[in-house]
Amino acid sequence: MGHPARGSICGMRCRAIVLALFVLCGCVLAQGGREQNPSQFEIGRHTFIDVGPPNDFYELLFVRPASSGSSVTRITLTPTIDGCFQPAKVEVATGSLAVSVADLLGKTNPCTIPEKELRRERTRCKNCPVFSGANVAMQVQCGDTMRIVRADILDRDMFDPAPNTPEHTSWTMRLLSQIDGAVGPGVLDQPMFAVPGEEKKEVPTHESETLRDIGAGKYDELFKGAPDKPSDLYHAAQIAPTVPTIRLLSSTPFPPDAFVSPGYPPLLKAAHVSGTVSFTVDVNEDGSATNFTVESGQAILPGVVGQILHGVTEQMVSGWRFPKGASGQAIHAAIEFATNCPPKKQ
Repeated sequence: MGHPARGSICGMRCRAIVLALFVLCGCVLAQGGREQNPSQFEIGRHTFIDVGPPNDFYELLFVRPASSGSSVTRITLTPTIDGCFQPAKVEVATGSLAVSVADLLGKTNPCTIPEKELRRERTRCKNCPVFSGANVAMQVQCGDTMRIVRADILDRDMFDPAPNTPEHTSWTMRLLSQIDGAVGPGVLDQPMFAVPGEEKKEVPTHESETLRDIGAGKYDELFKGAPDKPSDLYHAAQIAPTVPTIRLLSSTPFPPDAFVSPGYPPLLKAAHVSGTVSFTVDVNEDGSATNFTVESGQAILPGVVGQILHGVTEQMVSGWRFPKGASGQAIHAAIEFATNCPPKKQ
């Protein structure tokens, strides 16, 4: 009578062991054969264009889970255009998406895309001329391994109505389009030249942990082969640009009651034009200046640049007021325009 009970206990134990093994194998298969979508990721995008400068833009996109969808942070690093007035800059934009990170990625899991297919897509047009495009690298945690998924977006992918873009590159472009929609216009949608008074502000006024990581080179690997490293651009952006000045050198026999310096003309600043304008004016009875004349012997710059320099000077002087004793006098004056740029290294 004892043997059947023993057999029953053994059967129960065997079934429990088999069930445990089945559950364990199911977990292993789920982890190895069908990995879950990552909960967050970073993207490095190097956009290059054949018009400029600048010709290269570097963006880091951070996508994180949020209470009601996903949060997006975009950090744009622009190389130095002009070491004096247009240094490297860092700009930050933030936004949000109403979908989760998993829904954002969709049916494509970046952890399971075969590297062989990615390589084939990147070399699909090995000898084709490429004038503009974007090199994209997604950094994502896959189990215990950090993986970088790379895609090359060619100019034809962006501008050709029938580009024949391969599968994973198309998915990358759709993903980037959704992310860009959360943080505003990208580098290709911005005006090439800033309108005076509407220049983009360098948003980061304090150094966040993410910015410190960029400066430390944590994300340089995402821009492998690019002309610049994000860490170098970040440090270059910390150098304050030179401030140009306009000052009154002399005014005889009477100085004006007040000298208000206008803003340095943008065109003169861009052209690195410095110089001194010597001139004469006559003083009216009310103390205003009239009959502005550049003094003979004064080097007058040719063309549009010279016209702007002298025009700015004349406009500035037209607002001057002199003391009563100066009425009827001829004033000889000189104004210096200085970019204050350091000399270029030979």
